[in-house]
Amino acid sequence: MVVDDQLLMRGALEHFVSSAEGLVLVGAAVNGVEAVAGVQKLAPDVVLMDLQMPEMDGVEATRVITERWPSVRVLAITTFSSEHYLVPALQAGVQGYIAKDSRPEDVIEGIRKVSLGDAVFSPHIMHELIDTVRNQQTRSVVALVEHEHLTPRELDVVRELAEGKSNAEIGEALFLAEATVKSHLGKILEKWQVRDRVQVLVRAAQAGIVRIGS
Repeated sequence: MVVDDQLLMRGALEHFVSSAEGLVLVGAAVNGVEAVAGVQKLAPDVVLMDLQMPEMDGVEATRVITERWPSVRVLAITTFSSEHYLVPALQAGVQGYIAKDSRPEDVIEGIRKVSLGDAVFSPHIMHELIDTVRNQQTRSVVALVEHEHLTPRELDVVRELAEGKSNAEIGEALFLAEATVKSHLGKILEKWQVRDRVQVLVRAAQAGIVRIGS
């Protein structure tokens, strides 16, 4: 499902999705209110969500959707990557954050990855996410309590995740089976008591485990 208040952008995104092999466009909306109603009626797997819209913006719509329908994945697509939009969108539950100046094929690949549970970020947005969270912690890095400590291999997985890699790509980089990567991620989620891969990245940045350029 595509959500964007700009007619031209919404039409372009609808075209890209409709033309992509293996994807089906089930509907579109022009604001957050329509997005919530559309999800309830159409039950999409993925919502491609603009953030700045009238009546109800994409952040609030994402919060409502992820609370009511946890299985629905939301991929934010926006011109804005500033802290004003980035952090609230992550807190609301987006599974990815991609810039509108991305290539059409990158948007389609992002939809596919999000549908499989991967976190998706444009490279500069990934760096901005880590930088933003670290700047919020300049006075004191959030320490990990004992039960949150990860094994060396789990730390490797977190660092690869911070590069924006999918499970398969992490497995290739670390010479692990994809099922093993999923197992490590499951243990990380349990230890850190977070809900998804995005929150793993936020927690890792807070703890100083991942850094820009690392």
